[in-house]
Amino acid sequence: MTTQTYGKYTVELSHLDKILFPDDGFTKGDLVGYYDKIADAMLPHLRDRPLTLHRFPDGIDSSGFFQQSRADYFPDWLPGMAIDHGGDTGVVEHVIANNRASLVYLANQGAITLHRWLSRQAVSACPNLMIFDLDPPEGNFELVREGTEWIGQAMRDLGATPHVMTTGSKGLHVIAPLRPEASFDEVRGLAQKLADRLADQHPEKLTTEQRINKRRGRLYLDVLRNAFGQTAVAPYSVRAKPGAPVATPLDWSELGDRNLHAQRYNLGNIRQRLANKRDPWTDLHRHAVKPATLARALDRSD
Repeated sequence: MTTQTYGKYTVELSHLDKILFPDDGFTKGDLVGYYDKIADAMLPHLRDRPLTLHRFPDGIDSSGFFQQSRADYFPDWLPGMAIDHGGDTGVVEHVIANNRASLVYLANQGAITLHRWLSRQAVSACPNLMIFDLDPPEGNFELVREGTEWIGQAMRDLGATPHVMTTGSKGLHVIAPLRPEASFDEVRGLAQKLADRLADQHPEKLTTEQRINKRRGRLYLDVLRNAFGQTAVAPYSVRAKPGAPVATPLDWSELGDRNLHAQRYNLGNIRQRLANKRDPWTDLHRHAVKPATLARALDRSD
């Protein structure tokens, strides 16, 4: 057992030599060190957002689990936010990670991936992000790239400022920052309307069909993450996959890189990228648009 101090917070660290990624040799110490070093870039994207943890205490070859509720044994300085999910779920106290110590503590708990809400603590009922989740049909990343360009241009035509990110899993996320002035249902409705329009414009390549057997090799425009209670992988989160890939924000110009794929960046190369490149999403929320502005633009273009 060792300890690390971050200002007024002390984090106890244990079993840092435990292998979490057997094929690559990455240890829990590597994961802890990564989240320590990435904090300056990552924390602005987590600030005040409820989280769901994807934990693998015994490494990715063992069964992991998702954890929504803040554990009773978490330190008092690691805050939570109570959200009423309704139904059988009821009230859940989600973790909030607003500082470096929180990231390090969660990594020491085997939380490899952090999934964030699309809303912040102060306005939990109103998202300030709209997201399209694009996974390749049958591994066709070129179609994901093409669909991402179409979504990005459609968002710009409506007055939004799209941002793109590798998911570290299979595909890409396209995200538009919003003013937190509309409900989850309203934002999901806007995203669905835009998705339907794009699918109508490119019927041979895009679809909004949820059933896999109905997609016929087309790219599914997934907007379901815009619903209340849904989460999306946080920027700079490690994924529990061989190679330890990292969800990485991109410049739009990088979409044309033919070496780009969903797992392009990982624990082995992400630090070098950030040492030479400013976070492309640093100014994301300066470009937030009113959902009502998007709605009017969509109506005018009908």
